[in-house]
Amino acid sequence: MSTTYPIKTRKSLEMFKDYYINIRPNPRNYAMIVTGLNTAFRIGDLLKLQWKDVWNNLTGNFRTHICIEEHKTGKLRVVPINKSARDVLEEYRRFCKQTAPEDYLFPSMRNKTQPLSRYQAYRIIKTAALACGLDEHISCHSLRKTFGYHAWKQGTPPAMLMELYNHSSYGITKRYLGIEQDEKDSVYLKIDL
Repeated sequence: MSTTYPIKTRKSLEMFKDYYINIRPNPRNYAMIVTGLNTAFRIGDLLKLQWKDVWNNLTGNFRTHICIEEHKTGKLRVVPINKSARDVLEEYRRFCKQTAPEDYLFPSMRNKTQPLSRYQAYRIIKTAALACGLDEHISCHSLRKTFGYHAWKQGTPPAMLMELYNHSSYGITKRYLGIEQDEKDSVYLKIDL
């Protein structure tokens, strides 16, 4: 079993995100990738999302937060829908035209009453990654790890990331960040005492 990595450079991340807009247009796949990157949900939790989790039929607006019980931990996870996720979901909703509250956000193409399978989500992500020349170790979990890596690079303390991820130990979160020698070196090289 190989290690999954985050997508570390902004340029690679933009190419990866835009694959399902510019190369092989597919609004569902694009929305899944952008939503996954911006919520850091595990793929199983992401695929189980229904329209009622993001859209309030009573008000006719997007919700401010997605509230789910994580399948793996059983813990409640409350995640705000940020601007990037909201923008892509608004566009995706217009594309879908008719959405019932119980409809899956990312349905299977074969059976619209079922969510996209984990395997199909993996193939979607892998196809975009390979087409963009990304490392072979990009998978569904890379969406979650990419969120953490970029949050960390923007100054989010690892202890906060541990809390956001609902990790049971700081060690797990450190492995998630995928810190490599060149990043360690840059800390030493920036210090000029």
